Amino acid sequence: MNEDTGKGMSPDRGLTVVEKLRMLLEITRTISRSLDLDEVLGLVMDTLGSLIPYDAAGIYLVDTDDKENPFVFKSQTIRGYEIGRLYNPALKFGEGFIGRVAESGKPIISPDVGSDPRYFQARERTRSEMAAPIVSNDKVIGVFDLESDSVGAYSDDDLTMLQLLTAQVAIIIEKVRLHEQEVERKRLQAQLEIARDVQLELLPDRDPDLENFDISAYIFPTEEVSGDYYDWVKIFEDQIGIVVADAVGKGIPAALLMAFLRASLRAGVQIGYAPHIALSNVSKLLWDSVEDHQFITAIYGILDATNRTFVFSNAGHNPPLLIKPDGEHRFVEYGDTPLGMFEDVHYHQHFIRFEPGQVLVIYTDGITEATNEAGQEYGTERFARSVLAGIDLPAKKLIDHVRKGVSDFTERKFLDDDGTLFVVKAL
Repeated sequence: MNEDTGKGMSPDRGLTVVEKLRMLLEITRTISRSLDLDEVLGLVMDTLGSLIPYDAAGIYLVDTDDKENPFVFKSQTIRGYEIGRLYNPALKFGEGFIGRVAESGKPIISPDVGSDPRYFQARERTRSEMAAPIVSNDKVIGVFDLESDSVGAYSDDDLTMLQLLTAQVAIIIEKVRLHEQEVERKRLQAQLEIARDVQLELLPDRDPDLENFDISAYIFPTEEVSGDYYDWVKIFEDQIGIVVADAVGKGIPAALLMAFLRASLRAGVQIGYAPHIALSNVSKLLWDSVEDHQFITAIYGILDATNRTFVFSNAGHNPPLLIKPDGEHRFVEYGDTPLGMFEDVHYHQHFIRFEPGQVLVIYTDGITEATNEAGQEYGTERFARSVLAGIDLPAKKLIDHVRKGVSDFTERKFLDDDGTLFVVKAL
């Protein structure tokens, strides 16, 4: 960028206050037509010279996303600087005119920068400088800086005009940012809808029909998409594979993890892998394919109607609730490492034989960790009591009963996290 002395400096400094205000109004109208921040700042710089002459100028916006260094300029729009001597705006509070204005929120006029100890040289020809803060909601969001090749180029009247302009610029910047936030919100909402569609597409469209068993499952939805998932697949006429899982995180990444798990486990079912072998293979694939912080907790098992058995493995998931016909209950506390957490993991296999009237409930932590307004968790004991209170209900109605109990406890329609129930009742 070459020195641009002709664009900024105006030969006529004899404008009346009314003329300047009209010009300011016209500048404001011009820049308010755009919702592109770079374009807005460029329009300001291109029209400013007709109001306040300058030989070099810059608009520097504070990077509010940088928590470690709260005064780093994220955006800059400049005119009149040589490329080789381009001003480095990464100053700390109190450094140079810009740093001092950003720190204090007060403007500066320096009639002779050569004798001003606060001056930080950006260009050799500068002799006087004026800087004003751009303030929004009592917070400095940027600095407007003008430089002149003449000594004493800026007056208090010029500063008044610049401050009026910065006030308008602040409003437009906030308008642009609000628009950008709305665009981002809509983009994220679209992603969530895609993720929710993916999640729902992965779920079975009906409950399994297995002789001597009443089975039903349901995901209690949240307002966001999380990683809950359940599935069942027929292996033989008297056998089905059952999986309940919970992927870390929310949104599309969690939905994709669930899609990965579904495809991997169904492939294992077709090959005929036992649950502990199937989970070991899935864990290895996840370890090779996902980020370090991504993992899945899951229970996968095979329910055999003829032998009335459930052979399963638990990869770091919540212990399932087992209730005997006489009401005696326990949480089956067998479990190994979540899927994808380590490279080489082996899983144990566990065995349950069903008596008539016995009930197994597999769930995710969205149920037991649901909280009320006082911050109390629903908890495993309250959950067990709710299941026991509805133990004589059909599986589908038992799920509705538990769901109502959680909703009554939290006094909210939606849970903080997806909650899943998979109920297996032996008849």
